[in-house]
Amino acid sequence: MTEPALLVDLEICRRCPECVVDCDYFYHPYNNGITKLREQGTWEEICRRCKEANCIESCPQDALQKAPGTERVERASMLCIRCRTCTIACPFGTMDRDILAFKHSGCDLCRPRLQPGDKPVCVESCPYDALDYAEFEEDPEADIHSVKPGFLVHAVNWKEDK
Repeated sequence: MTEPALLVDLEICRRCPECVVDCDYFYHPYNNGITKLREQGTWEEICRRCKEANCIESCPQDALQKAPGTERVERASMLCIRCRTCTIACPFGTMDRDILAFKHSGCDLCRPRLQPGDKPVCVESCPYDALDYAEFEEDPEADIHSVKPGFLVHAVNWKEDK
């Protein structure tokens, strides 16, 4: 039996004007932790991992870099000034907007606080049904991808022609 996991439907999230879900992350009660997860999921599953990454080159603060050992883009949130040059430089629209504000977001997936059968506050408060908390397994055919233990995304993954 699998453990419950948080599923974020990035296809719905990309259409939302702004994330309005509530969050009860203890260390950042006024900073919605789901924004960090959305950013991780977007760059893990949708980023095209350009060899010459215009987004990284365009950043005046050197806030973007490729993760060591992968080609995935990561943002140093304390360096980012939200100038949006990366948004303009990305030819594929992956960085279509700033997801993460100039502050640190965190998410512990509510695991320390959830009782069996409970759902995280973010799932209960999302008016667009973009979040769910249940037993999920990675299923590339259904565009469900595991980002890290306890966190999956539904995203149409970019597939490179070979």
